[in-house]
Amino acid sequence: MKSILFVCLGNICRSPIAEGVARKLIEEGGHSISVDSAGTGNWHVGEAPCKHSVTVAQNHDVDISHLRARQVKKTDFSAFDLIVALDQSNYHDLKALGCQNLVKLGDYGHSGADVPDPYFFDGFEGFDHVYTMIESCVKELLNR
Repeated sequence: MKSILFVCLGNICRSPIAEGVARKLIEEGGHSISVDSAGTGNWHVGEAPCKHSVTVAQNHDVDISHLRARQVKKTDFSAFDLIVALDQSNYHDLKALGCQNLVKLGDYGHSGADVPDPYFFDGFEGFDHVYTMIESCVKELLNR
């Protein structure tokens, strides 16, 4: 595997965290894999990751502050070896667009569970939970 694209809904919280975690783990492991992230929606195109995502990543020595949201394109399906959806809704949307090289992040060590949208939690704790889940799933994904 030479390239991975992580996809959530808006590309401002979960998928940029996954991209940042993957970049850090790839660098630490000496791998040569390119990573990116995108959203199925276009609401946040050009925006930086949300404040809480930047903070939780920084708390784990991961810098995602330079990332900018973009919408997934059909050309991504052939440009990346693996497309990783963060939840079932994103998975379904990507399948409907014709994506074939698709998996769910939760399939790696979390029995297919969705990585929950941290905005549905109260306060910052949702971002801590999401970061921990993403990190363990990305580690498992890179180890396969």
